[in-house]
Order: sequence, then C-alpha cells, then structure tokens
Amino acid sequence: QVQLVESGGGLVQAGGSLRLSCVASERTFHSYTVGWFRQAPGKEQEFVIAISWSGANRYTADSVKGRFTISRDNAKNTVYLQMNSLKPEDTAIYYCACTARLGISRDQYDYWGQGTQVTVSS
Repeated sequence: QVQLVESGGGLVQAGGSLRLSCVASERTFHSYTVGWFRQAPGKEQEFVIAISWSGANRYTADSVKGRFTISRDNAKNTVYLQMNSLKPEDTAIYYCACTARLGISRDQYDYWGQGTQVTVSS
C-alpha cells in the first residue's frame, strides 16, 4: 500500500505560479508512474500530467501544455508539479496518484492522495 501526500496548494493570482509536491510513503515509489489529476467544482476529474518511473516518458494534457511541468526525485520519494501562468480555470483540487502501469486514464491508477486545493483568482 502506497500512501501519497500532496502539498503546496493555495491561493494565487492569475499569471502566478505554484509548485505542488507529492510525497510517497514507500521506497518502491521509484518504480511507479505518477500522475496528477484535478477536479474543479461541478466538473469531472481530469488528467493533468504524468511522468514514468524513470522520467523518460511524460504526458501532458493540452489544457496545461507549455505551462505545467512534472519532475521527480526518486531519492526523496517525491514528484513535483510546477504550475506557471496560472489561470482561473486551473482552480481545482489537485490529486497525485501512482500506478505500476503507464497511462493517463484514472482507472489505471491504484493509489491516490487526498488532494490539495489550488485557487487562482482573476
């Protein structure tokens, strides 16, 4: 069982930046694909970005391409989501998740964090 804890959310003005962190409880985290998903009020959860265990493969949703980047530090069991040029439509709860597979579908992800709120004011 992998436990994930997100942090770094908060309130930011449009155009600003935030960096989210996802810390895992297990050292085997380094062998997992890690993804970020988000859910805005009244909307379905959607895929944002993911990184393979080695970092060689990354997947980014069109809505955040060019603004969000993902990286990982396996020695620290941590994955980072750097969010730049934030827009009000980026407001959502952001969830970190991991899977032993490679993909962007939420059904493929086995372990989830509790989420962290990101609010972007206009």
